[in-house]
Amino acid sequence: MHTVPIDTLDLPGLADYSGLTDVALRRLSEPAGGLYIAESTKVMRRAIAAGHQPRSVLLQEQWLPDVEELLTDFDIPVYVGHAELLEKLTGYNLHRGALAAMHRPILAPVEEVIDGATRIVVIEDVVDHTNVGAIFRAVAGIGADAVLVTPHCADPLYRRSVRVSMGTVLQVPWTRLPEWPEGADILKSAGFHLAALALADDAITLDQLASDPPEKLAILLGAEGDGLSREALAGADSVVTIPMMHGVDSLNVASASAVALWALRAR
Repeated sequence: MHTVPIDTLDLPGLADYSGLTDVALRRLSEPAGGLYIAESTKVMRRAIAAGHQPRSVLLQEQWLPDVEELLTDFDIPVYVGHAELLEKLTGYNLHRGALAAMHRPILAPVEEVIDGATRIVVIEDVVDHTNVGAIFRAVAGIGADAVLVTPHCADPLYRRSVRVSMGTVLQVPWTRLPEWPEGADILKSAGFHLAALALADDAITLDQLASDPPEKLAILLGAEGDGLSREALAGADSVVTIPMMHGVDSLNVASASAVALWALRAR
Protein backbone atom coordinates (compact mmCIF):
# COMPACT_ATOMS: atom_id res chain seq x y z
CA MET A 1 0.00 0.00 0.00
CA HIS A 2 1.06 3.59 -0.48
CA THR A 3 -0.62 6.58 1.09
CA VAL A 4 -1.93 9.43 -1.05
CA PRO A 5 -2.75 12.60 0.91
CA ILE A 6 -5.70 14.43 -0.66
CA ASP A 7 -6.65 18.08 -0.48
CA THR A 8 -8.76 18.09 -3.64
CA LEU A 9 -11.49 15.83 -4.99
CA ASP A 10 -10.17 15.89 -8.55
CA LEU A 11 -8.04 12.75 -8.26
CA PRO A 12 -9.36 10.09 -10.71
CA GLY A 13 -9.21 7.30 -8.13
CA LEU A 14 -11.65 9.10 -5.87
CA ALA A 15 -14.51 8.61 -8.34
CA ASP A 16 -15.17 5.19 -6.77
CA TYR A 17 -16.27 6.92 -3.57
CA SER A 18 -18.36 9.72 -5.02
CA GLY A 19 -22.00 10.01 -3.91
CA LEU A 20 -22.21 6.81 -1.87
CA THR A 21 -25.62 7.82 -0.51
CA ASP A 22 -27.10 8.04 -4.01
CA VAL A 23 -28.67 4.59 -4.33
CA ALA A 24 -29.76 5.03 -7.96
CA LEU A 25 -26.27 6.12 -8.98
CA ARG A 26 -24.51 3.30 -7.17
CA ARG A 27 -26.84 0.64 -8.58
CA LEU A 28 -25.51 1.57 -12.00
CA SER A 29 -21.94 2.62 -11.27
CA GLU A 30 -20.83 -0.16 -8.93
CA PRO A 31 -21.79 -3.22 -11.04
CA ALA A 32 -20.75 -1.45 -14.26
CA GLY A 33 -17.39 -0.57 -12.72
CA GLY A 34 -16.94 -4.05 -11.33
CA LEU A 35 -16.64 -2.86 -7.74
CA TYR A 36 -18.41 -2.65 -4.42
CA ILE A 37 -17.70 -0.64 -1.28
CA ALA A 38 -16.57 -2.33 1.93
CA GLU A 39 -17.24 -0.15 4.97
CA SER A 40 -15.14 -0.59 8.14
CA THR A 41 -12.00 -2.61 8.77
CA LYS A 42 -14.11 -5.56 9.96
CA VAL A 43 -15.86 -5.81 6.59
CA MET A 44 -12.58 -5.26 4.73
CA ARG A 45 -11.02 -8.10 6.70
CA ARG A 46 -13.86 -10.45 5.80
CA ALA A 47 -13.71 -9.41 2.15
CA ILE A 48 -9.98 -10.06 1.93
CA ALA A 49 -10.38 -13.36 3.77
CA ALA A 50 -12.96 -14.35 1.13
CA GLY A 51 -10.35 -13.70 -1.56
CA HIS A 52 -11.69 -10.38 -2.78
CA GLN A 53 -9.14 -7.87 -4.05
CA PRO A 54 -9.12 -4.23 -2.89
CA ARG A 55 -8.63 -1.49 -5.50
CA SER A 56 -8.09 1.39 -3.06
CA VAL A 57 -8.92 2.60 0.44
CA LEU A 58 -10.26 5.93 1.69
CA LEU A 59 -9.88 7.08 5.29
CA GLN A 60 -8.97 9.75 7.79
CA GLU A 61 -5.37 9.69 8.99
CA GLN A 62 -6.15 8.43 12.49
CA TRP A 63 -7.50 5.19 11.04
CA LEU A 64 -4.35 4.44 9.02
CA PRO A 65 -2.81 2.04 11.58
CA ASP A 66 -6.00 -0.04 11.52
CA VAL A 67 -5.61 -0.92 7.82
CA GLU A 68 -1.84 -1.27 7.50
CA GLU A 69 -1.84 -4.90 8.64
CA LEU A 70 -4.71 -5.76 6.28
CA LEU A 71 -3.05 -4.23 3.24
CA THR A 72 0.49 -5.55 3.64
CA ASP A 73 0.23 -7.71 0.52
CA PHE A 74 -1.49 -5.15 -1.72
CA ASP A 75 0.11 -2.42 -3.82
CA ILE A 76 -2.85 -0.06 -3.82
CA PRO A 77 -3.41 3.63 -3.03
CA VAL A 78 -4.74 4.57 0.40
CA TYR A 79 -6.33 7.99 0.11
CA VAL A 80 -6.04 10.02 3.31
CA GLY A 81 -7.97 13.23 3.92
CA HIS A 82 -9.69 15.28 6.59
CA ALA A 83 -13.26 14.56 7.68
CA GLU A 84 -14.96 17.50 5.98
CA LEU A 85 -13.41 16.74 2.58
CA LEU A 86 -14.25 13.05 2.76
CA GLU A 87 -17.83 13.79 3.77
CA LYS A 88 -18.17 16.12 0.79
CA LEU A 89 -16.93 13.31 -1.45
CA THR A 90 -19.00 10.42 -0.09
CA GLY A 91 -22.09 12.24 1.17
CA TYR A 92 -21.81 11.11 4.79
CA ASN A 93 -19.50 11.02 7.81
CA LEU A 94 -16.99 8.18 7.71
CA HIS A 95 -17.46 7.33 11.37
CA ARG A 96 -16.64 3.66 10.79
CA GLY A 97 -13.05 4.44 9.99
CA ALA A 98 -12.33 3.35 6.45
CA LEU A 99 -13.87 2.53 3.09
CA ALA A 100 -12.41 0.21 0.49
CA ALA A 101 -13.28 -0.07 -3.18
CA MET A 102 -13.24 -3.82 -3.78
CA HIS A 103 -13.19 -5.69 -7.06
CA ARG A 104 -16.39 -7.71 -7.47
CA PRO A 105 -15.89 -11.45 -7.72
CA ILE A 106 -17.42 -13.24 -10.69
CA LEU A 107 -20.67 -14.89 -9.60
CA ALA A 108 -20.74 -18.67 -9.86
CA PRO A 109 -23.48 -20.55 -11.76
CA VAL A 110 -26.54 -21.52 -9.72
CA GLU A 111 -25.77 -25.22 -10.14
CA GLU A 112 -22.33 -24.76 -8.59
CA VAL A 113 -23.59 -22.73 -5.63
CA ILE A 114 -26.28 -25.25 -4.67
CA ASP A 115 -24.16 -28.35 -5.25
CA GLY A 116 -24.11 -30.30 -2.00
CA ALA A 117 -26.50 -27.90 -0.26
CA THR A 118 -29.49 -29.05 1.77
CA ARG A 119 -30.84 -25.67 2.94
CA ILE A 120 -30.96 -22.64 0.66
CA VAL A 121 -32.80 -19.31 0.67
CA VAL A 122 -34.27 -17.64 -2.42
CA ILE A 123 -34.87 -13.88 -2.17
CA GLU A 124 -37.44 -12.77 -4.74
CA ASP A 125 -37.35 -9.08 -5.72
CA VAL A 126 -36.64 -7.68 -2.25
CA VAL A 127 -35.53 -4.14 -3.06
CA ASP A 128 -34.68 -2.88 0.42
CA HIS A 129 -30.92 -3.25 0.94
CA THR A 130 -31.33 -3.37 4.71
CA ASN A 131 -33.63 -6.38 4.49
CA VAL A 132 -31.31 -8.16 2.08
CA GLY A 133 -28.37 -7.64 4.43
CA ALA A 134 -30.39 -8.81 7.43
CA ILE A 135 -31.45 -11.98 5.61
CA PHE A 136 -27.83 -12.79 4.84
CA ARG A 137 -26.93 -12.25 8.49
CA ALA A 138 -29.68 -14.68 9.52
CA VAL A 139 -28.46 -17.22 6.97
CA ALA A 140 -24.89 -16.96 8.26
CA GLY A 141 -25.83 -16.98 11.93
CA ILE A 142 -28.62 -19.54 12.05
CA GLY A 143 -27.63 -21.72 9.15
CA ALA A 144 -28.25 -22.28 5.47
CA ASP A 145 -25.85 -23.34 2.76
CA ALA A 146 -26.49 -20.70 0.12
CA VAL A 147 -28.60 -17.77 -1.01
CA LEU A 148 -30.03 -17.15 -4.47
CA VAL A 149 -31.35 -13.73 -5.47
CA THR A 150 -33.68 -13.03 -8.39
CA PRO A 151 -32.75 -10.67 -11.24
CA HIS A 152 -34.65 -7.73 -9.73
CA CYS A 153 -33.53 -8.22 -6.14
CA ALA A 154 -31.41 -5.53 -4.48
CA ASP A 155 -27.64 -5.93 -4.72
CA PRO A 156 -26.26 -7.92 -1.76
CA LEU A 157 -22.93 -6.12 -2.25
CA TYR A 158 -24.39 -2.63 -2.00
CA ARG A 159 -22.76 -0.79 0.92
CA ARG A 160 -25.85 -0.82 3.15
CA SER A 161 -26.48 -4.52 2.57
CA VAL A 162 -22.90 -5.39 3.43
CA ARG A 163 -22.96 -3.20 6.54
CA VAL A 164 -26.27 -4.57 7.89
CA SER A 165 -25.11 -8.12 7.25
CA MET A 166 -21.96 -7.40 9.31
CA GLY A 167 -19.98 -8.54 6.29
CA THR A 168 -21.59 -11.98 6.15
CA VAL A 169 -22.59 -11.43 2.50
CA LEU A 170 -18.88 -11.98 1.92
CA GLN A 171 -18.99 -15.38 3.65
CA VAL A 172 -22.26 -16.93 2.51
CA PRO A 173 -22.19 -18.59 -0.92
CA TRP A 174 -24.64 -16.75 -3.18
CA THR A 175 -25.39 -15.96 -6.78
CA ARG A 176 -28.04 -14.36 -8.92
CA LEU A 177 -30.61 -16.47 -10.75
CA PRO A 178 -30.58 -15.89 -14.52
CA GLU A 179 -34.38 -15.67 -14.58
CA TRP A 180 -37.30 -16.15 -12.24
CA PRO A 181 -39.55 -17.97 -11.64
CA GLU A 182 -38.31 -20.14 -14.52
CA GLY A 183 -35.11 -20.62 -12.54
CA ALA A 184 -37.07 -22.64 -10.00
CA ASP A 185 -36.76 -25.56 -12.40
CA ILE A 186 -33.04 -25.69 -11.62
CA LEU A 187 -33.83 -26.15 -7.95
CA LYS A 188 -36.49 -28.78 -8.53
CA SER A 189 -34.18 -30.70 -10.84
CA ALA A 190 -31.63 -30.72 -8.03
CA GLY A 191 -34.22 -32.26 -5.71
CA PHE A 192 -35.20 -29.23 -3.64
CA HIS A 193 -38.61 -28.83 -2.06
CA LEU A 194 -39.71 -25.21 -2.59
CA ALA A 195 -41.36 -23.80 0.54
CA ALA A 196 -42.89 -20.36 -0.02
CA LEU A 197 -43.33 -18.16 3.05
CA ALA A 198 -46.67 -16.46 2.42
CA LEU A 199 -50.23 -16.00 3.61
CA ALA A 200 -52.69 -18.35 1.91
CA ASP A 201 -55.87 -20.19 2.81
CA ASP A 202 -54.28 -23.54 1.97
CA ALA A 203 -50.97 -22.83 3.73
CA ILE A 204 -49.48 -25.18 6.25
CA THR A 205 -47.87 -23.81 9.40
CA LEU A 206 -44.14 -23.54 9.89
CA ASP A 207 -44.50 -26.00 12.78
CA GLN A 208 -46.02 -28.58 10.43
CA LEU A 209 -43.21 -28.26 7.92
CA ALA A 210 -40.57 -28.34 10.65
CA SER A 211 -42.01 -31.53 12.14
CA ASP A 212 -40.93 -33.51 9.08
CA PRO A 213 -38.81 -31.27 6.83
CA PRO A 214 -37.65 -32.38 3.39
CA GLU A 215 -34.01 -33.39 3.14
CA LYS A 216 -33.36 -30.61 0.59
CA LEU A 217 -35.29 -27.41 1.20
CA ALA A 218 -35.42 -24.04 -0.53
CA ILE A 219 -37.11 -21.26 1.48
CA LEU A 220 -38.70 -18.64 -0.79
CA LEU A 221 -38.92 -15.07 0.57
CA GLY A 222 -40.92 -12.35 -1.17
CA ALA A 223 -40.76 -8.61 -1.59
CA GLU A 224 -41.84 -6.08 1.00
CA GLY A 225 -45.56 -5.33 0.82
CA ASP A 226 -46.69 -7.58 -2.01
CA GLY A 227 -44.87 -10.71 -0.90
CA LEU A 228 -44.06 -13.52 -3.31
CA SER A 229 -45.30 -13.31 -6.88
CA ARG A 230 -48.25 -15.39 -8.03
CA GLU A 231 -45.91 -17.33 -10.30
CA ALA A 232 -43.58 -18.18 -7.43
CA LEU A 233 -46.50 -19.33 -5.29
CA ALA A 234 -47.89 -21.44 -8.11
CA GLY A 235 -44.54 -23.15 -8.58
CA ALA A 236 -43.92 -23.82 -4.88
CA ASP A 237 -44.32 -27.30 -3.44
CA SER A 238 -45.82 -25.88 -0.25
CA VAL A 239 -46.96 -22.52 1.09
CA VAL A 240 -45.91 -21.96 4.68
CA THR A 241 -47.22 -19.48 7.24
CA ILE A 242 -45.68 -18.47 10.55
CA PRO A 243 -48.43 -18.62 13.22
CA MET A 244 -49.04 -15.13 14.65
CA MET A 245 -50.90 -13.58 17.57
CA HIS A 246 -52.87 -10.44 18.50
CA GLY A 247 -54.16 -9.77 15.01
CA VAL A 248 -50.71 -9.41 13.45
CA ASP A 249 -50.71 -11.23 10.12
CA SER A 250 -47.01 -11.33 9.25
CA LEU A 251 -43.44 -10.32 10.05
CA ASN A 252 -40.92 -8.21 8.23
CA VAL A 253 -39.24 -10.39 5.59
CA ALA A 254 -35.88 -10.37 7.36
CA SER A 255 -37.48 -11.32 10.69
CA ALA A 256 -39.48 -14.04 8.97
CA SER A 257 -36.33 -15.45 7.42
CA ALA A 258 -34.70 -15.77 10.85
CA VAL A 259 -37.73 -17.51 12.37
CA ALA A 260 -38.04 -19.92 9.44
CA LEU A 261 -34.32 -20.72 9.35
CA TRP A 262 -34.33 -21.50 13.06
CA ALA A 263 -37.36 -23.76 12.82
CA LEU A 264 -36.12 -25.53 9.69
CA ARG A 265 -32.43 -25.77 10.54
CA ALA A 266 -30.80 -29.07 9.66
CA ARG A 267 -30.48 -31.26 12.73
